[in-house]
Amino acid sequence: MAYSDKSATSTATVSTVARKKTWSDLDLTLAKHPIKKDIMPLKDDNAIKNAVKNLVLSNFYERPFQHDKGANLVALLFEPANPFTALEIEESIKEVLSLYEKRIRVGKIKCKDQVERNTWHIEINYTIKSFGVPSKIDIVLKRLR
Repeated sequence: MAYSDKSATSTATVSTVARKKTWSDLDLTLAKHPIKKDIMPLKDDNAIKNAVKNLVLSNFYERPFQHDKGANLVALLFEPANPFTALEIEESIKEVLSLYEKRIRVGKIKCKDQVERNTWHIEINYTIKSFGVPSKIDIVLKRLR
């Protein structure tokens, strides 16, 4: 941005300061601040991590007026523990994150079954686009019998 004055022919430039984009989200555990006694919000990386986790753990028809928002992993929990189910879980997670979480770039998703514990261990690697910071989330889905 240049500034010009009629009496002077010189121009001065105004420097712009780059600001870090911040995000905040409500912590669903509703943890209270020890001093303020108010609910502590999640900021930046933790807010994005919370949003990713909420999208992955949401099922279809859980959100009013957004019946298809979620990975719907509950439908896949009782499928046979084989590579096809693991691939379906990975694809469901990639699809929901690419559709609804534009702040991240989804990387490698690893899905491993632990048959003796009736669980699926899911590791989601992603990069926050504006920061370039790689992050990961570990989620354990457990089948209850």
